[in-house]
Order: sequence, then C-alpha cells, then structure tokens
Amino acid sequence: MTRSRNPKDIAGSAKPPLHLIPGPARVLVSLAMKDGALKYGPFNWRETPVEASNYTAACERHIAAWFDGEECASDSGISHIAHAIASLMILLDAQQCGSLVDDRPKAGATAKLIEQNTVSK
Repeated sequence: MTRSRNPKDIAGSAKPPLHLIPGPARVLVSLAMKDGALKYGPFNWRETPVEASNYTAACERHIAAWFDGEECASDSGISHIAHAIASLMILLDAQQCGSLVDDRPKAGATAKLIEQNTVSK
C-alpha cells in the first residue's frame, strides 16, 4: 500500500489516531459518563478537585463486580467495564487539567515485583 502524498493526509497522520478507539467503547463509556453527569454534574472533577484514590477504588470495584460475573451495575444498568473506563478517563482528565489530588501512597515495589516474577518465554 502506498502512503498518500496529499498534504492534509500527511498532516493528519501525525496527529493522535482518535479513530482507533472502538465505537462500542465510545458509546458505552458515554452512557457511564452520562450517568455520572446526571448524579454529580458534567465535568464536575474540573470544578472541584478529586482524589485519585476514590476513582481508583471505583474502577477496581467495577472490575471486581464484572470479573465476578455481573455484567452491569445494578444502580445504572450500564456495563461495569464502561464505568471502570469512565473512572480512568476522569483520572486522566483531572490529571491533565490540574484538578487531581494525587493521594497515592509513597511508591512501592509492585511494578518491580511484577517484572521480576514475569516468566520469560
């Protein structure tokens, strides 16, 4: 396949490839974001700083519930996976916007232990 020589194609190919985010993920995560917006206000985390630990815990609870066999949150009827992704998106957005309270504990050894205990093939 030959790459385009069109200047717009060349310029566009240097930008973040937002088209690579799957459509179903966009739809389902938007529903989780809408649920949160109705409960707490849209983009509330940009107005009032949020603690990293609260969104990390929410993400982990949704993943745990999904992994345990529950597809959707009982309060919203929306995918637990979508809610977990929404929590992560809020963490990223708050971090980039300067409204994240970084209350993580002092760095530990988790990443190092994972690397040391990963079996090479």
